[in-house]
Amino acid sequence: MAAHKEHAAHAHHHGKDCGHTAVPHGDHTDYAHDGHMHKVHGEHVDECEPQGHHVHEGHAHEHGKDCGHLAVVHGDHTDYAHDGCRHAAHAGHWDDH
Repeated sequence: MAAHKEHAAHAHHHGKDCGHTAVPHGDHTDYAHDGHMHKVHGEHVDECEPQGHHVHEGHAHEHGKDCGHLAVVHGDHTDYAHDGCRHAAHAGHWDDH
């Protein structure tokens, strides 16, 4: 079983009408909340944060204000969500989150 980081003492219930931005991410939905991403996991919420550095190879598209993808504030940067991934600019390339 993969390790996960539970977001302790999270009384808010994320879901369709919770008011937070829902971001499709692989096989689940993340919710942007206070600059980080939450994933509902059973009866609690996990942090859904990247583990390590994952370069998105061959990504010619430039994300930005008018790129057409969902922009989500994530910590000190903005992720752009599309095709089940979150992309973040990093040192001249895009990382998968």
